[in-house]
Amino acid sequence: MIDTATATVIATVPAGANPYGVAITPDGSKAYITNVGSNNVSVIDTATNTALGAIPVGSQPLGVAITPDGSKVYVANDGGASVSVIATVTNTVIATVVLGSPGNPNPVGVAVTPDGTKVYVGTGTPSSANYVYVIATATDTVTATINIGFNAGPYGVVVTPDGSTVYVALPNNDRHIPSVAVIDTASNTVISTISNVAGPGAAITPDGSRLYVGNGNANTVSVIDTATNTVVSTISGITNPDGVAVTPDSAKVYVANPSINTVSVIDTATNTVVGSIPVGVNPVAFGNFIQPTPTFPGTPGDKNCHGTSVSALATKYGGLNISAAAWGFAKVQGLQDAIRVYCKR
Repeated sequence: MIDTATATVIATVPAGANPYGVAITPDGSKAYITNVGSNNVSVIDTATNTALGAIPVGSQPLGVAITPDGSKVYVANDGGASVSVIATVTNTVIATVVLGSPGNPNPVGVAVTPDGTKVYVGTGTPSSANYVYVIATATDTVTATINIGFNAGPYGVVVTPDGSTVYVALPNNDRHIPSVAVIDTASNTVISTISNVAGPGAAITPDGSRLYVGNGNANTVSVIDTATNTVVSTISGITNPDGVAVTPDSAKVYVANPSINTVSVIDTATNTVVGSIPVGVNPVAFGNFIQPTPTFPGTPGDKNCHGTSVSALATKYGGLNISAAAWGFAKVQGLQDAIRVYCKR
């Protein structure tokens, strides 16, 4: 667990064997971690940085994503050709979506659209798959398959904030040219391919203007302008990136470097590496591993918004100090400032 304000590790929490994917609930209260080697998902309380237990899922779970309302967790089971659906209220699997034909899918990356209606799943190695599957969250059934057009091995999946576009990293395809496929969600078709951009990890800025993609063995991160779908910058000083996330204010990008046991910090204003945080062995953070922008209990614009938010948080967590920690703030003042910004907007 890294405090982004100080760029230091503040806690280390036990998980299962070979933890890989990371997803944070919209309220920031819990983290769901896929454990590839133990076929389960760890649940972590972010207020106390303690493990709450593990949920059995399918074989070799990799990617994980949570619906915007926080009600469901979707887990891609790489070894099981399926996606497990977890209800967060009970932390139990309520459905298993079998992907089946076409192809021989090994699901890896997974992302939910901002409106919460669809889940996009990338399906593994190029020898077995060249499709992205679309799951309807209302029924937890496959409603579409998107043919990339060649044996592509779709891996990391990212949806733009407006839900119009999906970016899929194709790091190991049979054309031997790492690339990113651009999918139009209205038609569920590939509308463009960005070459020489590898993945597997990728993240998009909250305004949707920039996509950051880690370039595996190239030891770089590419910056893509989503308006033109072109690479506008290449950031060096990264080592074998496997996990990329952008802060809610778009100021920083964090990149996991498994081969050197660090997390790199990128300043988006200059697109340069400005820091390196030592972490555990072989760090991987595949998914959305930055705490979301806070949405407080009060109503923005209402004159009592700040008081309502403070009162509700203090009641829920048993005091403002605990509330601040639960929402990722080092001090109560930081929480108070964030509430004021929220209430005024």
